[in-house]
Amino acid sequence: MTSAQSTPSEIPTTFTAGSRVAVLLPLPVETAYDYLVPEGLTLEVGDIVEVPLARRFEVGVVWGPGLGDIAEAKLREVVHRLDLPSLPEVLRKFIDWVAGYTLQPTGAVLRMTLNPARRWPQQKAPTAVAVSGLSLIACGVKETPARATVLAIVAQKGPFESAAALSRESGVGAGVIRDLITKGALAIVEAMPASPFTLSQPDFHQPTLEADQEAAAASLRSKVGAGFSVTLLDGVTGSGKTEVYLEAVAATLRAGKQVLVLVPEIALTAQSLARFQERFGAEPAEWHSDLTYKARRETWHGAATGAAQVVVGARSALFLPFTNLGLVVVDEEHDSAFKQEDGVIYHARDMAVVRAKEGSIPIILASATPSLETVINVRNHRYAEVQLPKRFGTASMPRIGVVDMKAHPPEKGRWGRAWLAPPLVKAVDQTLASGDQTLLFLNRRGYAPLTLCRSCGHRLNCPRCSAWLVEHRLTRKLQCHHCGFSARLPETCSSCGAADSFVPCGPGIERVAEEAVARWPDARVRVVSSDMLERPSAVAELIDDILARRIDIVVGTQVLAKGHHFPGLTFVGVVDADLGLSGWDLRAAERTHQLLHQVAGRAGRAERPGRVFLQTHDPAHPVLQAMVSGDDDGFIDSEIDARQALDMPPFGRLTALILSGPDEGAVIATGRGLAAKAPQGDGIEVLGPAPAFMALLRGRHRHRLLLKTRRDIAPQPLVQAWLGGIKAPSSVRIQVDVDPYSFY
Repeated sequence: MTSAQSTPSEIPTTFTAGSRVAVLLPLPVETAYDYLVPEGLTLEVGDIVEVPLARRFEVGVVWGPGLGDIAEAKLREVVHRLDLPSLPEVLRKFIDWVAGYTLQPTGAVLRMTLNPARRWPQQKAPTAVAVSGLSLIACGVKETPARATVLAIVAQKGPFESAAALSRESGVGAGVIRDLITKGALAIVEAMPASPFTLSQPDFHQPTLEADQEAAAASLRSKVGAGFSVTLLDGVTGSGKTEVYLEAVAATLRAGKQVLVLVPEIALTAQSLARFQERFGAEPAEWHSDLTYKARRETWHGAATGAAQVVVGARSALFLPFTNLGLVVVDEEHDSAFKQEDGVIYHARDMAVVRAKEGSIPIILASATPSLETVINVRNHRYAEVQLPKRFGTASMPRIGVVDMKAHPPEKGRWGRAWLAPPLVKAVDQTLASGDQTLLFLNRRGYAPLTLCRSCGHRLNCPRCSAWLVEHRLTRKLQCHHCGFSARLPETCSSCGAADSFVPCGPGIERVAEEAVARWPDARVRVVSSDMLERPSAVAELIDDILARRIDIVVGTQVLAKGHHFPGLTFVGVVDADLGLSGWDLRAAERTHQLLHQVAGRAGRAERPGRVFLQTHDPAHPVLQAMVSGDDDGFIDSEIDARQALDMPPFGRLTALILSGPDEGAVIATGRGLAAKAPQGDGIEVLGPAPAFMALLRGRHRHRLLLKTRRDIAPQPLVQAWLGGIKAPSSVRIQVDVDPYSFY
């Protein structure tokens, strides 16, 4: 075995028959395994190969020369090399770097790159019908009008994909064509496979940019081809950030390079694809979990061959084997969805910066509400910045107001319990009367977040998680949003036996929509959440309906809060602006400010001005005051001061250890054992163990420890030594989360 490390230039990179090679497998292993190169095969570092592993075969990557610590007689031979492009050196170095930083097995990181190649189909080369070059006379065939027509068409239009296609084109029977093939006048030849990707045209459509946009675009274009750089594109919602960074994309395409655009959610890809189509005359390649395996395989191969010039995808697109990557864009860089919370735990935005640095290429981070980490990097001159301070064209920023729910409680009506305060109801009335559209925003799926027994107070909990079951009336189910458990509403209470005693508590978007339908019976109301938009086609249909004014009131979650442009939407009502501000989370205020800023930005993006009402029980909260005053810089400064005072990220470093297992006693004992051997020293502090916020998740009990270090102390060596000093039982899983973003 040999360590999975990139191969320096002085180490051999070509291996002939009889050589030992280290093959890294896409499994949760730290090391590569030695194999022998068989007769008749020469391998290069980066080649994708099939090798025997125990009683099965596995696909891996040649990572370098073997160490030779296993006797040659015990080694097995590589089976064969797959007919696929090799993994570029820059990608192999990146995989090593990610594994080392996140303390994840190198093979597990490789798996994110190699998965589409693990079941690569053995396809026959495509064929076509072409002229052979021999005359009819030479083939001993009598010339007839039908035969002459066939040969003339093939000579004029080139090879046909099949005899049937040629038969349809020429109007001649298939028997005539088969006879010409048999006699040798036509030939079956190997054809180049058709690419699933249309060539992008950098100058297909030249947009008209305003002065601020052109200055920003010029700055971004100047970065292309000039080595590694990080630039924050900071623009208010509706300022045209996408159009600006597409100019950098165009410059990259003109240079013959590939582009990767990362978006936080599948729902954002639909409009992104449409904008790329309009700008470049071709849709980019997609990469996200909802694609078919065939589509993912095509995008993977297109990235590896260069046929996919632009890829728009979710966070794992970062690990595609680009052969000639020239630019990375991270859209909505602040979004917490870029953090992968299971499997290999990493933050795609931060790793994208590393990928750009490894490849000596520029990266653009775009956001209307940049993360605190990015703001600090700009202020410390590690990142450059270009700004778009105003909206495009005649559009202006919306007016934002606060509705104090203590002073203006919702009025009950025939629909029962109400959630919309009178000022917000009046604003919706005015919006509908003017023919404009409304968004009622509540970041809570389902009908009600809690269902309890009115007789004894028993709450319906998930049997596998420390979470309430959420009622979904549209599907008539109670559902856990953490593990997916679902059940019907019980007829009787399991605690007291009361029948028909369960009542919903609190609103979800379905309950708000119920009130909207009752208040405005003539309005067309649509409920929208992520679980209703699982397919990109569903997102596209929703966007079409909104743009075509087939919807008057949208009741939705954060899936509609970012990236979308709806010209007819002029009013946004936030049903519960306090949601997300409670609980211990060092980023709670920052995230809520970002979310409210993004959802407010959906209003008034065209000629008609927009309004936003924030319903709250705490109108004096700094987040809400910043929203109303527009003093975002003041809010960010106060957040920076608070973090710095506590040495919290980005001024200190956190690393979480999450222990989980079916036996709570074993989890607790392992946590105590870790605490007893915790790292010590100046600038080092360990908190815990303590039950996690989600103390039970998917049937596993969870406890957490948190390592806090000064900014100049790397946590990885400390954690490696720490974990190396204890042997946990096999039933207890220990996950390491470097730079945690959530603390559930």
